[in-house]
Amino acid sequence: MLSDWEMCIRLLLAALLGSLIGLERERLLWAAGLRTHMLVCVGSCLLMIVSAFGFNDALQMAHTELDPSRVAAQVVSGIGFLGAGSILLRGEVIRGLTTAASLWTVAAIGLAVGGGLYAVGAAATFIILVILVAIKPMERVYRNRIKVHVLKLVAPSHILTMGKLNDVMGNRSSKVKQFIVEKGSHEDTDNITIELVNTSGAQAKEILAQLLTIDGVHEDQAGQ
Repeated sequence: MLSDWEMCIRLLLAALLGSLIGLERERLLWAAGLRTHMLVCVGSCLLMIVSAFGFNDALQMAHTELDPSRVAAQVVSGIGFLGAGSILLRGEVIRGLTTAASLWTVAAIGLAVGGGLYAVGAAATFIILVILVAIKPMERVYRNRIKVHVLKLVAPSHILTMGKLNDVMGNRSSKVKQFIVEKGSHEDTDNITIELVNTSGAQAKEILAQLLTIDGVHEDQAGQ
């Protein structure tokens, strides 16, 4: 049986490891940021501690057997509702999958720390941070090689719609893989993300120039 101090240390360590991943998500202004990741990690750690050590009195009774892995298994499946929320929050398109995955892995880190696997939990945190931070530039390089370009625009609300985009681009509209519209910093503006596929850099610049001819539409320099 662990002492109360060691249990508290495990909770604090889980909070620290969760915060490292949460800070990376917070930097990108995702809804599931610093506090959410810390809470998930600490909560998972606490559930693991309760599962492993909270039923010692019951184990002293005759003919009693408990499986401490059952609570951990429920955490893995139960964390899905938070991941689903971070995805659905993005509106009409599938976004937030990376944040949902980070929440799921943070729960696993909490379980590892709660089970006393400190080195494994720390190693997993480091690996996840490398994936979230270091792999992203490589992802961009790969997209450029396969001719994927992303345009970030700001427009008055309801000015740039999919129909308008088709009218402006004509036959080139088939190159649009994603068209994402989100509320801008002002209520009367939209932040628009357009992902183009099979498009050269020159073609992407031509399409951008076409879109900028629409009244009120300009590039989102902050989103570049």
